[in-house]
Formats: sequence, structure tokens, C-alpha cells
Amino acid sequence: MTPASLRIEDLTIRFGGHTAVDAVTCAFQAGELTVIVGPNGAGKTTCFNLISGQLRPSAGRIFKGDRDITGLSASARAKTGIGRAFQLTNLFPQLSVLENVRLAVQAQHGLGPVIFRRARSFGKLRDEAYSFLEATRLAGVAAQPVSALSHGDQRKLEIALLLALKPDIFMFDDPTAGMSVDEAPVILELIEEIRKDKAKTILLVEHKMDVVRSLADRIVVLHNGALVADGLPNEVIALPLVREIYLGMPEESAA
Repeated sequence: MTPASLRIEDLTIRFGGHTAVDAVTCAFQAGELTVIVGPNGAGKTTCFNLISGQLRPSAGRIFKGDRDITGLSASARAKTGIGRAFQLTNLFPQLSVLENVRLAVQAQHGLGPVIFRRARSFGKLRDEAYSFLEATRLAGVAAQPVSALSHGDQRKLEIALLLALKPDIFMFDDPTAGMSVDEAPVILELIEEIRKDKAKTILLVEHKMDVVRSLADRIVVLHNGALVADGLPNEVIALPLVREIYLGMPEESAA
């Protein structure tokens, strides 16, 4: 069997007397899109925060390939190829969409936020950044300031920034949240484009069951911080425990 691209072992975090993630062990493979589901408060986003480095575990370990990355900071984990889509709180809202992506491209090349560059290298960075805007259907708003973007275009920009950083593990936390019925399919199409690269691993937290059904190669279910189910979508959705704690519906209506 192919070695896991990402592996968590007995991952645990406690906040005072509350165990938010409880000894979760799971392995993720390249070429696989895993959707993590569970009711509110199940530990899904907290688990994401542990994997991407925003939180340090109380116990357990995290491996990327064979490398133990448990002690690495979030930025150091990003450099190993773990990419997570965030709300756009750490961007430059008055700069254009293109300039924001160019800065991400610059960072990926290890150049840092250098203002003055030779025109030729600057042009190459902009061209590369523009290619990510084309890939995410944002070329038409390349010159707009980020602050002027619609919510849907902001989510597309998150994906453009992820692509610019060239991770091999993509993490999306509720990517269609707050989006209109017209905007959401575009985001899902972009995720589908990423999954075509079988060298990539995709982890997705999602609440909408129609999205889960359409995207998942595999479903992991968390409940009260613990992993309670892990398997193929049809098998997991059919489990009585999953129907009870997550779907909240009788067997015939979940089919």
C-alpha cells in the first residue's frame, strides 16, 4: 500500500477539563479527497487547526510522509507543503487581487516581500500570479482591490493563494459557507480541478450533505472529539450511528 501523505496518531487536545479532539488516529492518501463531517462542536475545525499548526496538541503526533511535524509552527508546516484556505484576514485589502497573489508567488519562491525587483523577474512573478487568477476564474477582477470583491470571489481568491503556494496537501474548512446557490458550484468545480492531480491530498470539512456526496472519496465522522466512523461514503452514510448523530434522519430518508 502507498505510504500515507499525512498521518495523525492519537491526536488529542484539551482545553481545561474539555477534550475537544480525543485520541484521533487517521491516515490520508495522495489522490484522495476526504470529507470530515460531524455535528457542531464535534472537533472538525479544531482537528484542522492541529494539523495545520494553529494549535499544539496535548498529546499525539502528526506526520507528513515519514516526517514528524508535530513540533513545527504553522508557517514551517506550510513550507512542507500543507496548504490551508483561510478567511482573507491576512491580506492587503487595498492592493489589487493580482498583487496579493503575486506576493504569495514571491513567498513561494523564497523571495519574501521585497518591493524593488528587477523588471524581468517582477514580470515573471506577475505572469505566474495571473495564471492562478485564470485558473480560479478571477482574471476579470485582477485589477480590483481585494476589499471590493464579492464573497464568492473572496473564496476563489483563497484557492488562488493556495495554488500559488503549491502545496501537496489542501485543506478546506466549509468552503461554500455563506455562498449563494450560484456561487457555490464554482468553488466545488475548482476543488474538482485540484483533485484531478493524483499527487494531491485534499481534506475538506463540509456541512452540506449534497456536497459531501458529490465530492467525497471517503468520509471521516467526528463526534464529541472522537473518530466514530471512517470509510466509503455510501457505507458511512448508511451506519445507524452516523444517521443518529449527524444526519438526524431515519434510514429511508438518508438513502
